[in-house]
Amino acid sequence: MNPKIIFFVLLILSASGFISPPIALSAGIVFGLSLPHPYSADSKSLSKFLLQASIVALGFGMNLHEVLKAGRSGFLYTAIGITFAMFAGLLIGKLLAVRGTTSYLISTGTAICGGSAIAAVGPVLNASEEEMAVSLGTVFILNSIALLIFPVIGKSLALSQSQFGLWAALAIHDTSSVVGAASRYGTEALIIATTVKLARALWIVPLAFFTAAVKHGKSKVTIPWFILFFFLAAVINTFGPQDAVLSQKFFTLGKLGLTATLFLIGTSISRATLKEVGWRPLAQGIVLWLIVGSLSLYFIHTGWISISATF
Repeated sequence: MNPKIIFFVLLILSASGFISPPIALSAGIVFGLSLPHPYSADSKSLSKFLLQASIVALGFGMNLHEVLKAGRSGFLYTAIGITFAMFAGLLIGKLLAVRGTTSYLISTGTAICGGSAIAAVGPVLNASEEEMAVSLGTVFILNSIALLIFPVIGKSLALSQSQFGLWAALAIHDTSSVVGAASRYGTEALIIATTVKLARALWIVPLAFFTAAVKHGKSKVTIPWFILFFFLAAVINTFGPQDAVLSQKFFTLGKLGLTATLFLIGTSISRATLKEVGWRPLAQGIVLWLIVGSLSLYFIHTGWISISATF
């Protein structure tokens, strides 16, 4: 069958909600590995727009009163977590002889929010297309795995909705996969995961400026404006003016858009991508991911970190 027809059929099924987020991602990966992508460049642009629009729409399902339960001490927890992930990632990269820029990008993507952080910091470092591709490929591969296995692990450990949402936000790289895994676990997990992840994503800005100062980069820093629109949607949903039915429709559209985004992201994982990644950067990404994921799960499960101490 024509790859174009298959692509559009799967995209429509994903956007209609006929298939679940993990199935949409899996279908995208199978498509990317087995068939030539008929719209590779357009697909990347569409997935970026859909992700941002979906995140903003999900803001209409957020209640800021719940967000404000987060204690001020959470700022310190977040700073410590990001700093630890950066230093650990760079150390692992050095031990595995991963090139400096690639190692920094993988560490950044793990510490904050995957592809978005890499896309923001890459130009500041004057990263080459190959370095960007390797870093993004590593993150996308691990995102795909996380989306599938995190809900299974969460249920096997009997994590509560809030615990899983918090764990997903801290241990999964990209916002899309965080929301995808959390939506599969439950509505409460989805709200917590999205809110916590986007709050952490705001750290892209200071990290990018810090990187520019250290590296003396002259490139412009990309500010993730869609995150600010997400919080504006949450403000409208919490304090009005609002229409409960309309807000729910926006929230539903956000979830459907996210499912379509996951399919598009899956199609970007090709044999060429796997070949470009190589074993050293992938090994760095895996080891760092396991450390961050295991430690965050331990502290959440034992009660050291909770939703009230995240921001």
